[in-house]
Amino acid sequence: MTIAILSIIVLGGLALLFGLLLGYASVRFKVEGNPVVDQIDAILPQQQCGKCSYPGCRPYAHAIANEEADINQCPPGGEMVILALADLLDREAKPLDMELKPTNEVRLAVIDEAICIGCTLCIQACPVDAILGAAKQMHTVIAQECTGCELCVKPCPVDCIAMIAIPLTIHNWKWAYPSPPTLQNPMEPLL
Repeated sequence: MTIAILSIIVLGGLALLFGLLLGYASVRFKVEGNPVVDQIDAILPQQQCGKCSYPGCRPYAHAIANEEADINQCPPGGEMVILALADLLDREAKPLDMELKPTNEVRLAVIDEAICIGCTLCIQACPVDAILGAAKQMHTVIAQECTGCELCVKPCPVDCIAMIAIPLTIHNWKWAYPSPPTLQNPMEPLL
């Protein structure tokens, strides 16, 4: 009888000890956030341009992870981001949402250096660090880095930033993602 009581006490003590260890581990080693959101956010271009109808890439990643948004709403990322997101989430790749589709021109920010007062507001607004300059000095745009997101235009107090269209060349042209054919009447044969 004493062996039975002793074994109950030992097992109860072990259960209490392991319960305390698991409780400590759940508080100490808690996963913050959704790791899928981090993976989606790493794929997105991080321009924070808002062209997807979300205020930035992280909120758009949350919406994709929660299946509140589709994977085809990022115009700056284009086809490559859509394909990467489809592969990650095991979803079907779709063409870019037509309402969000960019125009067929590449746009570039250009600063009129004669008007620029060097306030650095455009530098702070640029998500890809494409603007070069210092406080109270004129600024310029690094054309190879500029994505045409237009986020630098609004904060400029003297309106010295203009978005110009760059003509399409063989170096900046991209093939349009094909859309699947649709039939007016599914019973009508294809000709």
